[in-house]
Amino acid sequence: MADAAAVRGPGLDVAKARGNFPPLAEEARPGVPLRYFDSAATALKPSTVIESVRECMAEYPANVHRGLHVLSERATEAFEGARARIALFLGVDDPAQVIFTRGTTEAINLVARSWGKMALRPGDAIVVSELEHHANLVPWQMIAAETGAVLRYVALNDDLEYDLDSFDRLFDDGRVRMVATTGMSNVSGVRPPIEEIVRRARDRGARVLIDAAQSLAHERLDVARMGVDFAAFSGHKVFGPTGVGVLYGKRELLEAMEPVLGGGNMVLRVERDRAVWNELPDKFEAGTPPIAEVIGLGAAIEYIESLDADAVARHERTLIDHAHARLREVEGFRLLGPWGTAGKGPIVGFTMDGTHPHDLSHLLDRYGIAIRAGHHCAMPLHARLGIPASARASFALYNTTEEIDLLAEALGSIKTMLRRR
Repeated sequence: MADAAAVRGPGLDVAKARGNFPPLAEEARPGVPLRYFDSAATALKPSTVIESVRECMAEYPANVHRGLHVLSERATEAFEGARARIALFLGVDDPAQVIFTRGTTEAINLVARSWGKMALRPGDAIVVSELEHHANLVPWQMIAAETGAVLRYVALNDDLEYDLDSFDRLFDDGRVRMVATTGMSNVSGVRPPIEEIVRRARDRGARVLIDAAQSLAHERLDVARMGVDFAAFSGHKVFGPTGVGVLYGKRELLEAMEPVLGGGNMVLRVERDRAVWNELPDKFEAGTPPIAEVIGLGAAIEYIESLDADAVARHERTLIDHAHARLREVEGFRLLGPWGTAGKGPIVGFTMDGTHPHDLSHLLDRYGIAIRAGHHCAMPLHARLGIPASARASFALYNTTEEIDLLAEALGSIKTMLRRR
């Protein structure tokens, strides 16, 4: 089935949006158009982001902050302008609460190593779930082993959704200090009830960290309104460059925390045997930052803000509804997570009877269809499901229902081909 010329809705022209993403005009191989269903791993970049990085590299490729010449001043203005834009996008008035990191993984490690070392004591508890990406699990395992704290897991129901009664019971002894939760499962697309989690945790005196790497491209996160203590996300999952991420933290927490990296710019003064830390956000940004990447991330946030968020959400809801309807018709298709799409992001995790996910990904590539295969850095969840790996198709605003039809047809063809062998 050929792609429609356009998919239109109030405030959104998907055909026009697709034109902003150069790879979608390319062929996966001669005569085979690219169908990109791997946005949960890395979203494609719009032309405005690509141009912002090119412009930085070509026109003001200087270091930031301390330079007293025109190129450094221009780079600093663009760099700090991106920080201010990101802060407002997160609902934060104070840009100093936005810390640039290399990605979500580094941001969560920073909180675990710094806040965890300061706040956790033997017997304290950190609440997580089997939905977590390794980036929001392994750092907590490490700091728990170091401090004597323990991890407590929220029970999940058969659809891999939070059991809030189980969540409440984890607080019975008053030892929970941190709740670290994903905003969206990168395997199933399940969205935990974040606002309710935050409310219940705060009512019991626990801190909350949101791993928004998977969710932020699909829904806004107003951290100030929600009362979130920490939030982390990666640039490359919100249409920005790789190699850059963001940690948001409440000012009082960030000011009490110690830096975990030492070097240039994170100090006010260095003596022979001691150093005095710089103010926020510099205190946590040692060394030369990812300047072009931060500027590109600022452009990505600007691109997201230019879109009609409600229209994008409606389109993504149409995509996931259509995917569930079409893919359940494919023989041997097993969905991971709920068949209902309410409260679910645009991710379809699945297996196919008799086909390893890696083989499936390789075969789909012949059709120009890009999916992900593996454990998706979520090994505990796969262990719960009793499988070593899964396939994943993930959608973004530039995908169409016609592309999903092609995915379903390709999966059916692959199943038929394998049956004949």
